[in-house]
Amino acid sequence: MEDVQKHSVHTLIFRSLKRTHDLFVSNQGNLPDVDDRLDKQRRSIKAKDTYGSLMDRVVTANEPNRTPSGHSVERPLAITDGSTDTASSLMKFNADARRPDTVLSIPGNNSTSLVRASMPSNGPGSNGASNLQLIPKKAPTIPKPKWHAPWKLSRVISGHLGWVRCIAVEPGNEWFATGAGDRVIKIWDLASGKLKLSLTGHVSTVRGVAVSTKHPYLFSCGEDRQVKCWDLEYNKVIRHYHGHLSAVYSLALHPTIDVLATSGRDSTARIWDMRTKANVHTLTGHTNTVASVVAQATNPQIITGSHDSTVRLWDLAAGKSVCTLTNHKKSVRSVVLHPSLYMFASASPDNIKQWRCPEGNFVQNISGHTAIVNCMAANNDGVLVSGGDNGTMFFWDWRTGYNFQRFQAPVQPGSMDSEAGIFAMCFDHSGTRLITAEADKTIKVYKEDDEASEETHPVNWRPDLLKRRKF
Repeated sequence: MEDVQKHSVHTLIFRSLKRTHDLFVSNQGNLPDVDDRLDKQRRSIKAKDTYGSLMDRVVTANEPNRTPSGHSVERPLAITDGSTDTASSLMKFNADARRPDTVLSIPGNNSTSLVRASMPSNGPGSNGASNLQLIPKKAPTIPKPKWHAPWKLSRVISGHLGWVRCIAVEPGNEWFATGAGDRVIKIWDLASGKLKLSLTGHVSTVRGVAVSTKHPYLFSCGEDRQVKCWDLEYNKVIRHYHGHLSAVYSLALHPTIDVLATSGRDSTARIWDMRTKANVHTLTGHTNTVASVVAQATNPQIITGSHDSTVRLWDLAAGKSVCTLTNHKKSVRSVVLHPSLYMFASASPDNIKQWRCPEGNFVQNISGHTAIVNCMAANNDGVLVSGGDNGTMFFWDWRTGYNFQRFQAPVQPGSMDSEAGIFAMCFDHSGTRLITAEADKTIKVYKEDDEASEETHPVNWRPDLLKRRKF
């Protein structure tokens, strides 16, 4: 077998140019001559298409006004005041003619103005045509952010023996579930923070939990590649969903259809029929771990964020990707839907980006949280929270991206400073309590500060310093 000789890129490009030259050099002199008549006709059509209305206006303005004696009088170009009263207009014209700095106007209905004043279509002197008016453009304004009360730590809940990795609040807003590195799912009372139940069955870290709004079911997934369905009336596993080839990092329940979406380290997201356990779709396309998956009722119904720095929007009926968002430069670890707006946000160490559904149109960058952002949460009041791998929490105004609060989550006494990471967070269904799952093996509950007001915590809004980069 002969060795293929390797050439430099410069040599290959030069050879390609030479082949192209040799191929077309014989046709160089065979081009037809340009027809001047057709060329003038083309230019005339182009000019009339582009400047037709303006050309007609200039022709009308320059047309001489014939007097009864046959003499022509040139009309001056002027800006009229839209008046139709001939006598008053003539008096105004004679008075203005003595002032050298005045632009003159010929009275009468047949105005020869450059720009006609806007008149109502049903008023006197209206000819039904659209009148032009000079309207100054307003400078684009940056909306002022809404005032939000600052948040403060309300309760710290201990009980897990490993990193707490996931949280889910049940639809009745009475309890919430957490999963951790100790392989246990724990059910906590939301009002008192007391432990109600522990569910064991996973053989590795529990990475995702979700509670059904229509059935007494709790779904969980973990690094043991298992996806389980728990019946909360018997506190037992009733279904297993087999198919993932590696750790399962995230899961989401569809709000209207009985399907479950999961994603993980095998670079896929899978859609499961909740009742038959069938793997309906395997959503392939990502080239690295799919760290986050969310589901919504309207298209696009499934949105995934991956460590390959992309966000994909999926058509659930076809099981295909309809859009790939490549704006992020680093891995996307969290995607969150706005609870009421038709929008979502994705988080990466470079930026938090907001998008508009259904086509994934870019809205704005939310810059400032420079840590590895593991999780986000949003409520109906327009508060967006992001949690970092170093324990930092940033609170943002969703509409403007204004950062109204930031702080370092306190580490549980006895823990190392490196155990300050925030892995998951979610609001309860009222939007007034924020629950976080952290690396110091605790669950923290935050509430709004009731004593705060706009006077004590003013909005430090500096639009001149606000920079919005599009990409």
